[in-house]
Amino acid sequence: MRVELPSPRRKGKISVEEAINLRRSIRKYKDEPLTLEQVSQILWAAYGVNAHGKRTSPSAGACYPFEVYVAVSNVEGLEPGLYHYDGESHTRELAREGNLNGPLAKACLDQEHVERAPINIIIVAHYERTTRRYGERGYRYVHIDAGHMGQNIYLQVTALRLGTVAVGAFRDEEVKEILGVPGEPLYIFPVGVPVD
Repeated sequence: MRVELPSPRRKGKISVEEAINLRRSIRKYKDEPLTLEQVSQILWAAYGVNAHGKRTSPSAGACYPFEVYVAVSNVEGLEPGLYHYDGESHTRELAREGNLNGPLAKACLDQEHVERAPINIIIVAHYERTTRRYGERGYRYVHIDAGHMGQNIYLQVTALRLGTVAVGAFRDEEVKEILGVPGEPLYIFPVGVPVD
């Protein structure tokens, strides 16, 4: 069942220039929950729909090769579990119940910040959406597209005065088994309230 997320804000308190200037990788988080509004805002920035009716992150040939999931362990008003984010309708749908952070951290070569984060955003690629149009070149485009989305996540997290770090070091097959969804996991972004 799809559940609508809080509407994203379209204007923030920090300029793009400030967010770029302050952006950094943060691996230490306080043991504090995130709000549903914060999660909604980050997901929208990653893969929602902007004022022009387009996705917030660009995609080669508008192929949009990703599905976005969020592993929730500590969010106010949201049960722990794996949720699928539908950017077109700005909704969430429970894909799997329970806190997955422990197994996910183990699959990420025991990276502690993955286990401690209130959420982990997981970008799952469906290469065929792009390669059927561009052939082998499409693999490169998917990775470029992932970079666009990753930067959006970093800048939005920074603007919310939260912290994240891009995680690409993990055992693919283990992450796929934990998620239990189709596609190829490509990127993981733990997000939390920074310690400093």
